[in-house]
Amino acid sequence: MAKALLGYVGGSDPRLLAEMRRLQQRVQDLESELVKIQAENDALAAAASHESLLESIDVPQAEPALT
Repeated sequence: MAKALLGYVGGSDPRLLAEMRRLQQRVQDLESELVKIQAENDALAAAASHESLLESIDVPQAEPALT
């Protein structure tokens, strides 16, 4: 029965297959972009925590600048 239905419909539509391939490629592109953005975010978070560590060091009095 399924073969009869597929034969009646004409099998897989090439436009549908092309659209599915295009969408799969788009998903892969978005996943790779997400990985890249997450890596950038991790690097920025690490830099921010490093700077906040430097700001937490208590200096009793600022030293004068050399002129």
